Amino acid sequence: MVVAGDDALAPRIAAELAEVYQERVTLIEPPAPEGLATGAAFSGRALGRASAFFDRFGFVRGRAADTAQEPAPPRGGGVEVVEAARLDDAALTAAGIASATALALVHEEDEVNIHAALRARRLNPRLRLVIRLYNRRLGQQLEHLLDQAAVLAGLDEGVASVTVLSDAATAAPALAASAVAGTSKVIEADGILLRAVERRPPGRGEVAAPGLATLALLSATVGDPGGAEGSDSSADAPRLLPDDREVAAAAGRETVVLEQIGRPGATAAGGRFTGWRVPLGSLFSARLRWSLAGLGLAVLVLTGASMVVTGEHPLHAAYVTLLDLFAINDPIDQGKARQILQLLNGLIGLLILPVLVAATLEAFGTFRSASTLRRPPRGLAGHVVLLGLGKIGTRVLARLHEMNVPVVCVEEDPEARGIALARRLRVPCVIGDVTDEGVLEAAKIGRASALLAVTSVDATNLEAALYARSLHPLLRVSLRLFDDDFATAVYRTLRAAHPGALTRSRSVSSLAAPAFAGAMMGRQVLGAIPVERRVLLFAALDVAGRAELEGRTVAEAFHPGSWRVIALDTSGPAERTADPASPGGQGGGGLVWDLHPGYVLRPEDRVVLAATRHGLGSLLGRRRREDGSRTSGT
Repeated sequence: MVVAGDDALAPRIAAELAEVYQERVTLIEPPAPEGLATGAAFSGRALGRASAFFDRFGFVRGRAADTAQEPAPPRGGGVEVVEAARLDDAALTAAGIASATALALVHEEDEVNIHAALRARRLNPRLRLVIRLYNRRLGQQLEHLLDQAAVLAGLDEGVASVTVLSDAATAAPALAASAVAGTSKVIEADGILLRAVERRPPGRGEVAAPGLATLALLSATVGDPGGAEGSDSSADAPRLLPDDREVAAAAGRETVVLEQIGRPGATAAGGRFTGWRVPLGSLFSARLRWSLAGLGLAVLVLTGASMVVTGEHPLHAAYVTLLDLFAINDPIDQGKARQILQLLNGLIGLLILPVLVAATLEAFGTFRSASTLRRPPRGLAGHVVLLGLGKIGTRVLARLHEMNVPVVCVEEDPEARGIALARRLRVPCVIGDVTDEGVLEAAKIGRASALLAVTSVDATNLEAALYARSLHPLLRVSLRLFDDDFATAVYRTLRAAHPGALTRSRSVSSLAAPAFAGAMMGRQVLGAIPVERRVLLFAALDVAGRAELEGRTVAEAFHPGSWRVIALDTSGPAERTADPASPGGQGGGGLVWDLHPGYVLRPEDRVVLAATRHGLGSLLGRRRREDGSRTSGT
């Protein structure tokens, strides 16, 4: 396996492949700057790798890429590092791309990954590619192009597969959930929608809502500010894929339940105009809307009075009333009551004129300000302050908006990637350096419910959290931190200083690495659901040749803490594609989710299962060892 990248994601993927899947890995990374030790921990855009990876997983320093020689891979599972200033043919050749099984391209720049993918496919036509792209539309087009080229070259399906992933899209649900309690987790994989929800334990006399499967037991201290969330050493750490006995024994703990599986938009009803409405709230202020409503009520009352006095038809009475309102009716001599009504109509007409002028000016001002950023409203409270609108922050903002969570964004760069999205969604923004005094105050941090700091600089996130806690001691804080040891120290310090407030830390690379590593092992991984600081993967596997699945019932194939079968692909072997979630993979029967526990898995079946990192690594690694090959695609 070859992994090429310039930030923290690359060494995490390499470590995942070496530790979980026992693969031989070559890591291509930029050389360390002059004056800094090799493997030292850096901060910044392209220098986010940490020395802990080299110490913990035994990374071996290889030769520089300019030697253009293929290195001898380390025996067993291990990682060799090749330094290369540019990801060109020489760097790929030095990493042994000609004999590699898979290549992960995870540079931050999409253009670098695309160019390297084309070079690598030329050097090794049978290479499996996993590409990190932020532009999802471009990724789909590139995936289709390379797959089509492989078919035209006569390669078997799945041999030269291409998978395009986004670390931002993978980590955004977990980051958003860390700032908002009780949120749901959704995976959408080419037409399949998996929805998992966090459920609180039922109270006395309550019955737990039904679900398709219990995916995880959350930490007993998940809602406790003094609890070590996600700690592996804790007896109350989160438990992935528990069995019924564990669920029954863990009374009082929150769970993550697979609640809904379907297709996006399948439950929508009401025709093509469903959800259309006039955006009066964004065009006119509440005071103006109440003024218009009061004047409309007055017109109805005058129309009714005219009907009573004159005995005319309702339509004619309304017509005459409107003529009086607009002062285009002649004076009348039909009795005192009728004359009084005409005078009242004229008075109401004088009141309507300034209201209509105000409505016109306000609507015009709204359209003019549509291209500008909103400022936080005066009475805003209970919102989430989102710090950073880069690649990660943009995805998190979109996720929070989908969840109808009020957000105020803070960004230093007015040209940042997420500014355009915030402007389009009409989300309030504060432009300024969060370390400057008054910036967080402008974001109404004192009345916020949570702070979500997701910039790429750990020090900035920490400084913002400390200052926010000084203004709001009970504020819920979620930090994006790369280094695990640093995150632990920050967590303990903030917990000691503010024992009554929740503090959480998340790493984008650690959340995204399992999905990338699983995709390198084949095209089985459909998506990932974060559970606190851990990740639960959804994968598609063939039953044939797997002793843990073949010939066993669904109940017998369930391995608590490792994997659980949740769906069956009923399409015939000839109708299947490499990805069961694709339209072509639906074949004749599609996917069956409500499986009977006694169903016996046959060799020709393909299943969708939920698995832990080590569980999926065990299945794929054991299959690879039994086959004696380096590939494990379906």
